Amino acid sequence: MIYFDNGATTFPKPVSVKNAVNSVLSNYGANPGRSGHKMSVKSSEIIYECRENISKLFGTDNPEKVIFTINCTAALNTVIKGVLKRGDHAVISSLEHNAVVRPLEFLTKNGVEYSVADYVPYDDEATIDNFRQAIKSNTKLVICTHASNVFGVKLPVERIGALCKIYGILFCVDVAQTAGVIPISLKDNYIDFICAAGHKGLYGPMGTGLLVINSDTLPDGLVQGGTGSDSANTQQPEALPDKYESGTPNLPGIAGLNAGIKYILRKDINRISDYEMTLSQKLYDQLNLIDGVILYTKRPEKRWSVPVISFNINNLDSEEVSEILNRKFNIAVRAGLHCAPLAHKSFGTIETGTVRAVVSTFTTVNDINYFANSVRKICYDNKIKKRN
Repeated sequence: MIYFDNGATTFPKPVSVKNAVNSVLSNYGANPGRSGHKMSVKSSEIIYECRENISKLFGTDNPEKVIFTINCTAALNTVIKGVLKRGDHAVISSLEHNAVVRPLEFLTKNGVEYSVADYVPYDDEATIDNFRQAIKSNTKLVICTHASNVFGVKLPVERIGALCKIYGILFCVDVAQTAGVIPISLKDNYIDFICAAGHKGLYGPMGTGLLVINSDTLPDGLVQGGTGSDSANTQQPEALPDKYESGTPNLPGIAGLNAGIKYILRKDINRISDYEMTLSQKLYDQLNLIDGVILYTKRPEKRWSVPVISFNINNLDSEEVSEILNRKFNIAVRAGLHCAPLAHKSFGTIETGTVRAVVSTFTTVNDINYFANSVRKICYDNKIKKRN
C-alpha cells in the first residue's frame, strides 16, 4: 500500500522500533521500578534513556519532567483539567483538535470558560492580536496547536508564548503534528507544557504519548495509584515523574518510542524537515495543476506550514475520493473532518471535510508522482461520468 495517512500515525516504523519492542517482549519485559532484579533494572534503564532522548530532542535539561502518557489526548487532558479550576478562563485557537475542545467543553459544566482566538491565514500580526484580545483578567491558560492537523498551517507559538509570558499566563502547545517533523526547543520559547503523540512523527508505537513540563507550576494529576515509590504513603507522590505515572508503564511502547526518537536524532530533524517539505511541495505543485482539484492553502513553506495537504475534488465527497484511492489505487489517506471541526469552520470545509495527504521520511518521489497521477485519473473519470 502507498501510505499517505501519516497524520493519523506513521507507517512504516523504522526497523529499530520493531526490534526494540520485540527485545522487550523477548528479553527483559519485567516491571520497571517495582523490583531489584536485573530484568527490572534493565527495564527502568530503558525508560530513563527514553526520557533523556526526549529531553535532548526538545531542548530541556530535566528528564524527570518528561511524563509518559497513553497518547497526546491524555497529555492535553492532564494539563487542561489539572490547571483549570472553577472561575478560570482559557484561550484556544480556531484550529484546535477535539482533544483540546472536548475537555474544555467538559469543564464548562464546572464553571470554566474559554474563548477562541481566530487564526488569520499567513498573518501572524493579526493572529497575535486576536489572542491578545481574547485574554481576560482571569485567563489562566492558553492552549494551541503548533500546526493544524487538517491544513498544516502553523501558529506563531513563539510569539504567543511571549505574549503569555507578559501576561503571566501558562502556555500549552499541542505538537502532535510537529514533534519529530520540525525542530522544537523549550529553551528558546516561553512554552510551559508540550503535549505530543509518540506514534506520529516520533515513529513510536501506538499507545504512547508525552507531556513535557517546562514550568514550576504543576497541573494536578488525573490518576492516582501505585508508582513503585514511597509505597507506605497513601498520598500520591509529588515528585516527578511519579506524580503523573501511576500503574505499570507501557514498557514495549516506550522502548519502541525510544528507538523512534533515536532514529530522528540520528537522521537529524533539520534534514527530515527539509526532505518532507520538499516532497509536500512536489505534491502540492502537481495537485495544483489538475483541473478539478481544490486546494485550501498556499504552497507549503517552512515559515508557514508543515507537510500536511488537504484537498477536495469538484463534485465528489471527500470520503468517496478516499475510498476510490484505496480501492482502485491502493493508496491510504484520511478523509472527513479529522476530529477538528474548528479548523474546518475556519477554512470553510465543515460541510465537505477534506482529503488529507501527509508524507513521512519513508515517502518517496515515486509515491508522490503515483499519488498525483491517481488523483488526476479520478478527476478525469469524474468529468467523463458527468458528461454521460
